[in-house]
Amino acid sequence: MSPKAASAAPAPIAASPDRLRNVVLIGRSGAGKSALFDYLIAATTPDYRPRPPGIERSTQLSIAAIAVGSGTDPGADHTVPGPDPITINLIDTPGYPDFVGELRAGLRAADAALFVISAADGLDTATTMLWQECAAVGMPRAIALTRLDAARSAVAETMAACRETFGSGVAPMYLPITGVDGTITATIGLLSENVYDYASGARVVRDAQAGERDDLEVGRAALLETIITESEDDSLLERYLGGEQIELDVLIADLLTAVSHASFFPLVPVSTDTKVGTVELLHLLSAGFPPPTLHPLPAVYSPAGVLQPPLTCDPAGPLVAEVVRTASDPYVGRLSVVRVFSGTLRPEEPVHISGHWGDFSGQEMAGHPDHDDDERIGPMSSPLGDALRPRPEAIAGDVCVIAKLVQAETGDTLSGKETPLLLEPWQLPDALLPVAIVAHSKSDEDKLGGALARLVAEDPTLRLEHNGQTHQEVLWTMGQAHVEMLIARLADRFGVTVDTESVKVALRETFTTTANGHGRHVKQSGGHGQYAVCDITVEPLPRGGGFEFVDKVVGGAVPRQFIPSVEKGVRAQLEKGVLAGHPMVDVRVTLHDGKAHSVDSSDMAFQTAGALALKDAASDKTVTLLEPIDRIDVTVDDEFVGPVLGDLQSRRARVGGTEPAGEGRTVVHAEIPTSEILRYAIDLRSISRGTGIFSREPHSYEAMPANLAREHLAAAG
Repeated sequence: MSPKAASAAPAPIAASPDRLRNVVLIGRSGAGKSALFDYLIAATTPDYRPRPPGIERSTQLSIAAIAVGSGTDPGADHTVPGPDPITINLIDTPGYPDFVGELRAGLRAADAALFVISAADGLDTATTMLWQECAAVGMPRAIALTRLDAARSAVAETMAACRETFGSGVAPMYLPITGVDGTITATIGLLSENVYDYASGARVVRDAQAGERDDLEVGRAALLETIITESEDDSLLERYLGGEQIELDVLIADLLTAVSHASFFPLVPVSTDTKVGTVELLHLLSAGFPPPTLHPLPAVYSPAGVLQPPLTCDPAGPLVAEVVRTASDPYVGRLSVVRVFSGTLRPEEPVHISGHWGDFSGQEMAGHPDHDDDERIGPMSSPLGDALRPRPEAIAGDVCVIAKLVQAETGDTLSGKETPLLLEPWQLPDALLPVAIVAHSKSDEDKLGGALARLVAEDPTLRLEHNGQTHQEVLWTMGQAHVEMLIARLADRFGVTVDTESVKVALRETFTTTANGHGRHVKQSGGHGQYAVCDITVEPLPRGGGFEFVDKVVGGAVPRQFIPSVEKGVRAQLEKGVLAGHPMVDVRVTLHDGKAHSVDSSDMAFQTAGALALKDAASDKTVTLLEPIDRIDVTVDDEFVGPVLGDLQSRRARVGGTEPAGEGRTVVHAEIPTSEILRYAIDLRSISRGTGIFSREPHSYEAMPANLAREHLAAAG
């Protein structure tokens, strides 16, 4: 988004929430979402210049506010706004799974979803999973069937697959008509009973011909039964069963009800090449999709976490809005995409900004500390892809862009300064692919910290970890494409070049058997000397036993004031490790003898002697390495359970069992070394053809196999 790309067309301003539609486009990469997004904007907005394809276009959501004609007449040209237009906020989302965070943001801003499915590629499991995710939250949905004339296109088969996969609520509102050249040139409107013919290049509305009537009658009967059934309109059902002719306005009203209930899912064939179905799709979005007033709003809390009364989509209500996306622009600085749920946002008004991801997730999110700030609203705009068009305000239900909102991050709530409120944030996917980065040069290092902080503020799916043990800067990402995008963004936007390196795992050391150690620290070089001798026994403790220090000195061999010094020295050496520089855990150290000098013994001397004694007890025969173990749950389609189990066993995993996870899906429970799943986010996607997901949590530390421990110790020198 950039003011340099501003369109000459004024921003559409909805007079009330019922004149708004917020629609997110969802589908796999290559299904034609962006092409459809651009076409719908160009058809309704003069001077619109689509953004060229590129990495930014394919990795982030785009939003455009367009004005379309209202009314229930499918034959009208809905690309012309008319006197009482509907404002549609179209939200185009990335189709690649690495950028699911952008998709979740789009779902948060929308009230309905348009699934874009290619007739040439058919359905895939990832799209089906997204459909089920929308179904779980009651999101109204429709289907745009694209690429009608592409090679390998199977329109009828894909329509049947949608109904079989998504349920009986799926029904076509228009049937495609194939022209003499074998391409689809028109559609039959099953509600209006008219044909919308694009064969001449222009849209022509005509009556159905004799050869088209049979398909029309069969399809219309099925559509009407589905709409009436799913809208639960008993009076209309009686009229229909009685053979009464039902008015189009009544059918459109029931269509809206059924779609709003998320029980009826209309399907429209669309081609951006021939224009077939495009005006009909706009009619569906304006007349058949619900306004924000019919969509449930998120739960709202006080900053202290007390649940508040439910919100209503009322421009006169208390101000509650949410930052769904944050971006940086080289000309205007930070840009915040905001969905207004209640009240009205106006420039220059003071607002309260609340960010409390940690309160809702139960743990602090690295790079996203909880915060509460007051700030004044900056210049407001209406988005049009890359362009920004000034606007005076944004009412409840609308989406806008605010410039220079310095304190706000993605997921933050904007509310009235006098009555601060907090929205429950949307669910974020776990970032499961780590990559360690280092600055390429000293100048890059100076700028890296600030650049990373800005990236984390923009992208809540990105997690930044400063690992104090391995001394690495680790980015936790959604996948390899996410990594490449972040590195490119660091270079292009912030001028920071970074290199990647292998992620190191935080190992531990421990004793495997009882061992004795002798620590002697004696120095005499004139003046006050240093003298301390101690003898210890080191014993292993069970995993998780921590550290125990036992004093068994008798006869004053080690003076009482120096016994804590020995313990302090041992503890310091435990933190440093004794063989490979990893912290030592789960040991009991018993001090049983030693020697002291009446003049030269000191606290520091006995600290040194204690550390030397621990090192003396350690050898490759008494000490081994411990590696972290994660507990993981892998969810895949049933057909991939076997390959996943085989792969886990090759990674030294202990499989704890499997259980069903819904129709056709299985969860595999396992415990696995952390080092074996650093790249599992990529490998699982390959094994399961993009259908697998997994979660992980730290579980324990266990002894590393002897051969691997020897290799690691040899590499450590």
